[in-house]
Amino acid sequence: MNMLLTRWEPDNRIFWEAEGSRVARRNLALSIPPLVLSFAVWMLWSAVVVYLPHVGFRFTTAQLFWLAALPGLAGGTLRLFFAFMVPVVGGRIWTTVSTALLLLPALGIALAVQDPATGYPTFLLLALAAGIGGGNFASNMANLSFFYPTDRKGAALGLNAGLGNLGVGLAQLAVPLVIGGAVFGALSGAPQQFVDGDGVRDVWLQNAGYVWVPLIVLAAAAAWYGMDDIASVRSSFAEQAVIFVRPHTWLLSWLYLGTFGSFIGFSAGLPLFAETQFGASPLAYAFLGPVVGAAARPAGGWLADRFGGARIALGAFIVLASASVLLATALPGEGTGGSYGTFLALAFVLFAASGAGNGAVFNMIPVVFAREREHGAQPGDAEALARARHDGALEGAAAIGFASAIGAFGAFFIPKILGAAISLTGGAQAAAWVFTVFYATCIALTWVAYARRGAAPDRLSRRQP
Repeated sequence: MNMLLTRWEPDNRIFWEAEGSRVARRNLALSIPPLVLSFAVWMLWSAVVVYLPHVGFRFTTAQLFWLAALPGLAGGTLRLFFAFMVPVVGGRIWTTVSTALLLLPALGIALAVQDPATGYPTFLLLALAAGIGGGNFASNMANLSFFYPTDRKGAALGLNAGLGNLGVGLAQLAVPLVIGGAVFGALSGAPQQFVDGDGVRDVWLQNAGYVWVPLIVLAAAAAWYGMDDIASVRSSFAEQAVIFVRPHTWLLSWLYLGTFGSFIGFSAGLPLFAETQFGASPLAYAFLGPVVGAAARPAGGWLADRFGGARIALGAFIVLASASVLLATALPGEGTGGSYGTFLALAFVLFAASGAGNGAVFNMIPVVFAREREHGAQPGDAEALARARHDGALEGAAAIGFASAIGAFGAFFIPKILGAAISLTGGAQAAAWVFTVFYATCIALTWVAYARRGAAPDRLSRRQP
């Protein structure tokens, strides 16, 4: 079967309606399962880390926060490389390989938790390996961006990322369920003793890793046999590196850190944070927060396609900043126990706003780069316009990957900021104020650089006729 598209012109309306949309939808459908599994494996530690002290692993609170944070650090770092892989080796090939690599952290965690002698350094290495799942997002989204015309990228990328983000909630929902029994029979291995107060019960914590293995294999096979490579999407790392001298790359990466970084950071830190600060284990419903954020993401992309990404992003940052201010009043500290109900409600607001902001900023990135190259082409020169669109698509895809790399570091910074605030002050109010100041910078940047009337790139972040 020939999986190489020798002609691909998504911005040509005749080509798009005749055959392009059908091919794009197929590749979108096949890119979603690998992305869901990537997020699930990436965020496994956010759920597993809560169980480790109860099954005999005597780690300190600081050590547990490190395990929750390290997948974010590794994921962000790997995205810096994965972002450029699709034009180098091809989207279909790289999606297959990067999906298969998820077997390493999934099997690793399953084997490690079965041996009570497993040391902390081994867990650190496995937490770093989980970053493969985070790295996959950059290449997955960059690849999909080539399949859609400029004015449809926001909705398509928002849908892909939004459904992919459901992997976070899926991991936090699945782990408590699958560890409750020998799901894989004798292959599950021996259970561990889960001690909680005076109660003792059997758990199969290794199932938190094993449950993803068959799904990973199926998703990798589907990508190999069903996705396409685009012949015109070929570029070396050096050619893509031009994005590093584009100011928009850095401005939009900062905004993406504020949206996706918030989503993935709160996903990684919420379960452990709730248990340490309120004495409550929210794993039975912690998955709902990431689900809300994931559902809001395609909605943000859809709204951005119609009203402009800058407007939607600005509104999202205003909500994030306001919720952070209120969060400081809901947390335990200064002789008060805080309000767990208010904390959870604000957490859902943070997830929803960050999700909508995700879709909006991801809409802005390819549109900004595409329109900049188009406006630099000689009017009336069809060949120059085609070349500008090709260059804009390559730069936009690379910028998407790079921005996603910067955003992924939120999965490291937010748990670490929460942990540092608790260690230094005994509470987390200081962390809430840090978040507020950061969101204030995002509001100012979005307004000055993109949203205000008369801003130089204002026309670039709005849907063109």
